Amino acid sequence: MSVAILGPTFQDLATNVNRNISSLSLIFVGRAFGFLSGSVIGGILLDNMNHFLLLGMSMLATTVGLYLVPFCKTAVLLIIMMSVFGVSIGILDTGGNVLILAIWGDKGAPHMQALHFSFALGAFLAPLLAKLALGTTTVSAANHTEADSNHSALNQSSEADSESLFRVPDNMNLLWAYAIIGTYIFVVSLFFFALLFKKSSRQEKAKASAQRSRRAKYHNALLCLLFLFFFFYVGAEVTYGSYVFSFATTHAGMKESEAALLNSVFWGTFAACRGLAIFFATCLQPGTMIVLSNVGSLASSLLLVLFDKSPVCLWIATSVYGASMATTFPSGVSWIEQYTTIHGKSAAFFVVGAALGEMAIPAVIGILQGQYPDLPVVLYTILGASVATAVLFPVLYKLATSPLNQQRKEHRKSEDQKALLSSSELNDYEEENEEEDAEKWNEMDFEVIEMNDTMRNSVIETSRNVLTKPVAEISSQSHSSAMVFESSPANSGKSPVSHLARNQCKRD
Repeated sequence: MSVAILGPTFQDLATNVNRNISSLSLIFVGRAFGFLSGSVIGGILLDNMNHFLLLGMSMLATTVGLYLVPFCKTAVLLIIMMSVFGVSIGILDTGGNVLILAIWGDKGAPHMQALHFSFALGAFLAPLLAKLALGTTTVSAANHTEADSNHSALNQSSEADSESLFRVPDNMNLLWAYAIIGTYIFVVSLFFFALLFKKSSRQEKAKASAQRSRRAKYHNALLCLLFLFFFFYVGAEVTYGSYVFSFATTHAGMKESEAALLNSVFWGTFAACRGLAIFFATCLQPGTMIVLSNVGSLASSLLLVLFDKSPVCLWIATSVYGASMATTFPSGVSWIEQYTTIHGKSAAFFVVGAALGEMAIPAVIGILQGQYPDLPVVLYTILGASVATAVLFPVLYKLATSPLNQQRKEHRKSEDQKALLSSSELNDYEEENEEEDAEKWNEMDFEVIEMNDTMRNSVIETSRNVLTKPVAEISSQSHSSAMVFESSPANSGKSPVSHLARNQCKRD
């Protein structure tokens, strides 16, 4: 809302500083450079500050800027204010993406889609709010152009400028439009400050985020390619949204009312699909959504180039193109988080790429369209950007997944080695058990030998004692001794040692 409110109120701001629209267009340049600076500053601060504190302070600064913009009475001050305002917006843009990734990580695809849907929703509501606040009291800036102003009016304006840089605006409805949005942002900033008191949960989130931190092998290469990916994507999105009205009227021969409706269809399908993407992201992977978006944008832009004179094709292809472009940016941020952790500086890098695409591509297309008015330069541009994104994403995917495939192979190899080692250890264990069993059997055999020696001595002693007895008693005693000896437990076994003991007793 804070970004989109500038367009509907631009004419009133020019009137407020006694300038025409053409001489005040530098506020867009100032805001763009402020946004770039804010993205870089935010990326650095997010790695060294509490996220909630930084975002709360940025929103508070945005609130102050929105309150002061209607009070600016000089063009230079308004441009400076817009530049500072752009810094806070850049911090918010980068910080919002980083905060989503810090809290939910690679599981935050639905939340990322919801965050970017809120951008589209705010951009849709801001013109309606401006229309309700300003009503029909807007004074045309054409009546206050520098060319039509006389010398006394310039002197009066310069005297007023010297008296005060800030003054209550003549159009109070302009003040109300900015004050309403500023108050809303102030309330949201309070919620960010309130989250500072939830130390325990925040520390748990930080620990969980640190535990799942990972860095891809080609981290820097992925960020550079993602920079180019978002450069072409955002540049094509803003280019078509900015030039579709003029293209439809001058090249396709549409009426202004139809061209305005065509422009609304593009942004309407864009916002609607970002809302639906919140639910799609719960069942589809970010990479799948990017592929679907690339296919849709490539097919629709190709149809626009081939049938650029057909109104029916223009309506259908514009709708498909707006729907296809809706989910690419949030899906790209969620996708890269699956392979490498995105911190503040990394997020700032590709956000800057998107901002440069938003600035550079529409400016170049405006120049080329003026030089070649008969050619559909806008359509050629979006087709070229669609081809570029369709080629870049497979390269990104290959760089992101090739180290993972290598790691899987190594992991599988290590598992096989562990399995081999465990089987060899099992064999060693069985051999050790066999050796222990053999030792136990040897010990038992020695015990049997000792028992047999004892039995042999006893038999010898008995035979000596009975030599004086009658022969009948001797034979009876020998028979009984043999029976006892044969039935003894030591001789019931079948070992070779027991067999040798019995033979020795017979010889004795």
